[in-house]
Amino acid sequence: MRPSLCRSCLASLLKLLVFLQTFVGVSVLVYSAWILSYLKRHGDIDFDFDLDKVPAPWFVCALMGFGILVCLIAFTGHVAAEVISGCCLCFYAVLTTILVLLEAALVADVVFNKHWEDDLPHDSTGELKRLRAFIEDNIDIFKWVGITVVVVQALSLLLSVVLRAMVSKRRLDYDSDDDFLVIRRPLINPEGGPTYVATAVDSTGHHSDFWSSRMRQKYGLNQN
Repeated sequence: MRPSLCRSCLASLLKLLVFLQTFVGVSVLVYSAWILSYLKRHGDIDFDFDLDKVPAPWFVCALMGFGILVCLIAFTGHVAAEVISGCCLCFYAVLTTILVLLEAALVADVVFNKHWEDDLPHDSTGELKRLRAFIEDNIDIFKWVGITVVVVQALSLLLSVVLRAMVSKRRLDYDSDDDFLVIRRPLINPEGGPTYVATAVDSTGHHSDFWSSRMRQKYGLNQN
């Protein structure tokens, strides 16, 4: 009872962390969709694709792709926490690890590369510069937001690994129980054979006088 209760609590906590990640992904999607609608209203958007260059609103498309990726990973985590399946938990852990590594590589490039903007394609919408200026004006808030997101992802990854280990341990316990052969006897005779009244028989094979007197009394043979 206690292991199942512990798994349920960990699964509920994982669902909560996944909900927070979903909120982040949906927020990024709403922000990118708002930028696209704003650019479309002002006629500043151009989706002419060319093999030699990145499309003009590449930054907005990258934000939308990131939001979709976060939402898909969060959906996988919710399914894994709901069914507590080892395969789903392993898949969610792999996806979360890849996402964390990508985020860490991006942050490391921004921190250690002072000219990281020169490596990016030209953003004709100017949204990247506006977003950077907004982040610099509220750098303290965004630091805490970034730390919170990283902690949530790390905790969700840890919980998925722990739940995966618990599922594997439970499966091993079930396999070990199958090694023992349990012989069960039915409480009731399945054949249901007829029940006979025991009678006393003497050494010569004749019924005793007690049984004979009862039979004569039953069928009225004593009456003359």
